[in-house]
Amino acid sequence: MRESEKTGLAIEASGLVKAFGGNRAVDGLDLRVPAGTVYGVLGPNGAGKTTAVKMLATLLRPDGGEARIFGRDVIREPDAVRGLVSLTGQYASVDEDMTGWENLVLLGRLLGHRKPAARDRAAQLLEAFGLTDAGARQVKTYSGGMRRRLDIAASILNTPDVLFLDEPTTGLDPRSRNQVWDIVRIVVAHGTTVLLTTQYLDEADRLAGRIAVIDHGRLIAEGTPGQLKASVGAGSVHVRLRDPSQRSEAELLLAKELNAPVLLDADPSALTARVPGDGADHVAAEQASRALAELAAAGIAVSDFSLGQPSLDEVFLALTDRPAEKTAA
Repeated sequence: MRESEKTGLAIEASGLVKAFGGNRAVDGLDLRVPAGTVYGVLGPNGAGKTTAVKMLATLLRPDGGEARIFGRDVIREPDAVRGLVSLTGQYASVDEDMTGWENLVLLGRLLGHRKPAARDRAAQLLEAFGLTDAGARQVKTYSGGMRRRLDIAASILNTPDVLFLDEPTTGLDPRSRNQVWDIVRIVVAHGTTVLLTTQYLDEADRLAGRIAVIDHGRLIAEGTPGQLKASVGAGSVHVRLRDPSQRSEAELLLAKELNAPVLLDADPSALTARVPGDGADHVAAEQASRALAELAAAGIAVSDFSLGQPSLDEVFLALTDRPAEKTAA
């Protein structure tokens, strides 16, 4: 019996390191991914998510540490690992000048299917992913969401044991994102383990049973979505002031009243504060109401106010004492 079968783990990584020059993109990363689940890897651009995935998929050789996919070592047994995994990157890898159907048939043939079997599999996947009507069209006429669905379909022509989805919904509209999420659920229901990298807390929250939060190539938190939310607080107060010149005063008052760090938004009139607590909505509402009353008592007029779920920035602020970094597109 393989060690992975004893532990129930699809992916095990310990102390993974990858450096590019003087930059350690991945710096001692540990991961333990249960089989048959969606495992989210959450972090901002440049956190090391893609580099970690490439090492696990044998596309990059680690500079340190070790990793196994269902007990197969990614360094010593790369061919065996490649037979177990499939990877869908951030950008569609299909040929835009070919039709969707032609892309799937070609990839099926390259994977060793005979022509009839490749045609049958292509038709099955087009139907399953809602692309039958578009199958005869060139991919360059597809919307972003359709391309991503086709790309994922191509990744499961042969059903993989582990599917790496590297930011699969970046740049998609809400409807297309929901369609991709539905596909991920279907894939997992058929027994595939999915490792999903994302910048979006809501995406990880909707799909993943457990989430690893990484920054600068290091694991800074790991747990269920509920546990991570609890570490941030019960919610977030979003405030827009009538007078931007009062923002510094409002920042100090909110930080004192809520006993939590305050983020200054890009809008010079806006700021956001975490609401500490145990995650109970009524507790968050009471604390937010008291903070709003204190602003009014101090003569700070509020033009807009809301209480919502923590954002990615707030998660990182809670975990690292600084906002999540943003990199230019």
